[in-house]
Amino acid sequence: MLPKRFRITPTLTSVIGAFVFITAALVLLVQAYTSQKVVRHLGGELVDTGMRSLEGAFNDKLDAVVEMGHFTAEGLKSGGIPRDDPDAVAEYLYGSLAAMPHVSFVAVSDQDGNTVEIDRGKADDISIPNFIRNAKNDPILGPLLDEAAKSDEPFWTKAKYLPGRGHSYIGHITPVRIEGKFAGIVIVAMSLHRVSDITRDISSDMITVFLMEPGTNNIFAHPALTAENDQATVSRPLMDVAHVPDEFLSNLASTELVESGTDGKNRGHELRVGYDAQGHRRFILLDNGAHGLKGFPVRLGAHFPAEVLEQPLHQLSDAALIGVALLGLSLIGAGILSHHIGSPIRRAAKGARAVARLDLDAVLPLPHSMVRELDDLSTGFNAMVGGLSAFMRYMPKTLVTKLIREGRADTPPEERDLTVLFTDIVGFTSLSESMSATEVAAFVNHHLTLIGSVIEAHGGTIDKYVGDSVMAFWGAPERIENPVEPAARAALDIARIIHEDNLKRKTEGLPPVHIRIGLHGGALVVGDIGAPSRVNYTVIGDTVNVASRLESLGREVDPTAEVIILASREFGDSLPGGIGFTRLGEQKVKGKDRPVEVIRLNLDAG
Repeated sequence: MLPKRFRITPTLTSVIGAFVFITAALVLLVQAYTSQKVVRHLGGELVDTGMRSLEGAFNDKLDAVVEMGHFTAEGLKSGGIPRDDPDAVAEYLYGSLAAMPHVSFVAVSDQDGNTVEIDRGKADDISIPNFIRNAKNDPILGPLLDEAAKSDEPFWTKAKYLPGRGHSYIGHITPVRIEGKFAGIVIVAMSLHRVSDITRDISSDMITVFLMEPGTNNIFAHPALTAENDQATVSRPLMDVAHVPDEFLSNLASTELVESGTDGKNRGHELRVGYDAQGHRRFILLDNGAHGLKGFPVRLGAHFPAEVLEQPLHQLSDAALIGVALLGLSLIGAGILSHHIGSPIRRAAKGARAVARLDLDAVLPLPHSMVRELDDLSTGFNAMVGGLSAFMRYMPKTLVTKLIREGRADTPPEERDLTVLFTDIVGFTSLSESMSATEVAAFVNHHLTLIGSVIEAHGGTIDKYVGDSVMAFWGAPERIENPVEPAARAALDIARIIHEDNLKRKTEGLPPVHIRIGLHGGALVVGDIGAPSRVNYTVIGDTVNVASRLESLGREVDPTAEVIILASREFGDSLPGGIGFTRLGEQKVKGKDRPVEVIRLNLDAG
């Protein structure tokens, strides 16, 4: 039996005047001692969040560079970009460069130094292709080819001054390997004044973002650096910070290092303080080089007014003085009471945030409380989480998340372009004949867990499980620009994970599992389908039937395949270049009067 419980309002009314004064007084007494720690701690929270934000903004710009190198290499590897046709390579590079204003030039070079290069002119006009033959001994290209031949992973070059171009550049190099052999590289290069354009884009009126070379005082990029004031040379490809056209940053040597704390979240960052020409106090923050800028070999930095970090301390002081003046002795006990009452409220708030994200595994049950309202809150909250956990097992997480975000409880049917996937185990009946009912259930659950995890990882929505079969779709509830691509990659990953699972089954003396997969895309009705008292979020339409029939057709096309993935020609027309397939021509499928043009995805296309 619980002890006697108290109501929160009369409890607070009776004791609030007795406690808060001591809390406010103690704040004033320790404020002088703790002010520097408060600045570091609160400031650390702010600058750490700010640094992550700047890293994210910079990564957004670098994503295009890294992804272009990756997809170009994959296109060359798969044959989507004909390596033996320089004009076709140039046409591809021309289109890619047009979409990336921060890139100066792109090039593809084979292992012998035969190079196709597309350059962005001074007025951002893209120049005609430059074809270079047998440049393997070039003093810049040659070492890059040698380094790439020894590496399986893309990498960034150091800043180098290119005399023929009159500027310093940094390049992202993606090795191209075909059937395990080195076949060349993809170069995506940016001049440092174009990298400075990126820092200009993510800087603001208060915060100036810049990049420095690790281990030196050389400036890599700065909003004030342009092609016009570029002073780089072969011997000095980077500008010393003392010469940067930034009056405050150029005096970096005269700034003072702020003592690093052990409790601040910015531990490892370098924080310096100084004064600008107007006598205003400013901070300089340099990261520790362990950021996530796509492997970019720089230190990310920013300088900003001291008020950004010190304002919370000033507000704390003002609040403490006002509290002492107005409340006095009547506010002594608020700190203790706030602790007892605030702890469960904070836990409830933390749990509510996790519930809003549907991260129910992170929600801890709230304990009972002697305060009636808090105990009711705990009971109701725990019951809500339990009910939602049960509910989540029967509904797609993406759908529930959308309903919570939009504050509604239904999804009226609507027509969308979706992609549907069906899977089925070949010979499931004979495979399960030697199993007990418990073993069959364990086998099916394991199989569906493997497939379901892949579908969810690629943003798919699982419509239903029918025995050992899975039906899923892409493009709802969240819209996807081209649902064909994630569906195809999910199918290929399913093939991979089934193969890996079969290898494990072989070591256990179990027979392998063979599956068929069918894919088709088109217009479907998606939403709540059913009676008012019981609905399913599902899709209906002929596209579903075609995908199902394509899955069944696999037994006729290749009955012995470990995994066979069949799709319609329309599906294949929407696939990106990195996914290969084989055309099987028109095939008669059950339930369709007209034959369907069928393709088979190549399992080595991943």
